[in-house]
Amino acid sequence: MASYILSIDQGTTSSRAILFDRQGQVAGVAQEEFAQHFPHDGWVEHHTDDIWQSVLRTSRQVMQNLGVSSSDVAGIGITNQRETTVLWDRKTGETLHNAIVWQDRRTSSYCRELIQQGHENFIQERTGLLIDPYFSATKIRWLLDNVEGARERAERGDLAFGTVDSFLLWKLTGGKVHATDATNACRTCLFNIHTQAWDQELLDLFQIPASLMPEVLDSSAEFGITTPELLGGPIPIAGIAGDQQAALIGQTCFSPGMCKSTYGTGCFMIMNTGDTPEVSRNRLLTTVAYRLNGKPTYAMEGSIFVAGATVQWMRDGLKLFGTASETEALARKTRMGHGVYLVPAFTGLGAPHWDPQARGAIFGLTRDTGIAEIVAAGLQAVCYQTRDLQGCMDDDIEARIDRLRVDGGMVSNNWVMQFLADMLGVPVDRPTILETTALGAAYLAGLQVGWYSNLEEISALWRCERTFEPQMTEAERERLYSGWLDAISRVKCRDQTGAEA
Repeated sequence: MASYILSIDQGTTSSRAILFDRQGQVAGVAQEEFAQHFPHDGWVEHHTDDIWQSVLRTSRQVMQNLGVSSSDVAGIGITNQRETTVLWDRKTGETLHNAIVWQDRRTSSYCRELIQQGHENFIQERTGLLIDPYFSATKIRWLLDNVEGARERAERGDLAFGTVDSFLLWKLTGGKVHATDATNACRTCLFNIHTQAWDQELLDLFQIPASLMPEVLDSSAEFGITTPELLGGPIPIAGIAGDQQAALIGQTCFSPGMCKSTYGTGCFMIMNTGDTPEVSRNRLLTTVAYRLNGKPTYAMEGSIFVAGATVQWMRDGLKLFGTASETEALARKTRMGHGVYLVPAFTGLGAPHWDPQARGAIFGLTRDTGIAEIVAAGLQAVCYQTRDLQGCMDDDIEARIDRLRVDGGMVSNNWVMQFLADMLGVPVDRPTILETTALGAAYLAGLQVGWYSNLEEISALWRCERTFEPQMTEAERERLYSGWLDAISRVKCRDQTGAEA
């Protein structure tokens, strides 16, 4: 009997392949970083071949490292960077352009036009999303209008669109399957979360031919079989979810009100809202948490574009330290009231501000400011942004989030997690398995192949490694946070009248 699920975790800066056993324990990991491309200010792209080859190499490597054959793998789960947009030729499989990454801001002016034309309420009602360059629809429109011959080929039915999961599924099945799951579909701004189908009126608004779109399946489903030569034999692809929904599943947040926050390249806080697609009063997103047996479960989400990417920038751009692991020791050298605030609006601001024109800044520098203070400010920015989201969610659900489950690369930093608990004023739970995004994809595949009978069986596997209890006084918490709010107000884009744009 097959002993493993292979989870493909295709992220913004790296691809990972992880083998999980039935208990949700990591048996092996392979990871490969790939290049980021910034052709213009605010533009972010990936070479599609870098995505595919890194996935293929890491999948082969982790299997080889453990001596695992295709017959030992019960199924494959895929989780992916969401919203990132790829167009390819249905006959040749060749992509028309680099992948346009979710962080990309090139469609900002088009988004402003759509807002000025009064489309935002209509779009939010249908999709649960706001008008922003973040989502796939405006990226598809840009490709169709700016790649020579793309629109004509799309209208002839020669092209396929996919988020990264769909592109990988196409490649893994040798071009036999063009599909996605509901969690990825709902991030395109073209999917009606109420009817659970592509919305023709939205497709018409964005001038996108329906023939481009993949079939939308449940998050656990028969997605296809890998071509035998890729991984040594055919393996069923049995689960797909966008990375943040996969992390929600990996954290087993299956009951309404349960909440997790993932600290990867960006930071994404998601609360399960059950059968109801709650509409935020605070410009948070309504999204599909997962869809099983045709039934969607919904969530409310706050998206912060830059979290771990701040650490990467301080390491690679400013050269303040050699490895991310050094940041904890540096931060511990600072006093809590050091007065420095770093706003990492490198690609604009996400929730709840949604300001694509905002840019990053550092405030409060003095002669005694050093590397340690700037590093601490970069780490604290992630916690302040989470506090922004917490306040919005508390207001939207008219209740207080009483604890938070966390995951992602940054949560191994104890200093950051303690400051997060202090800033939120609630306990923060760190699980024993930090690979929750990949784990969520594995759980979805496990459901499909019969490893698990229901979500309750999966919930029983979650374990807490450490809880961080808040220790800061309310007065100190609010003093520090007020400084953050002042810093945020200074980077937000303003129009010619001086009002916030």
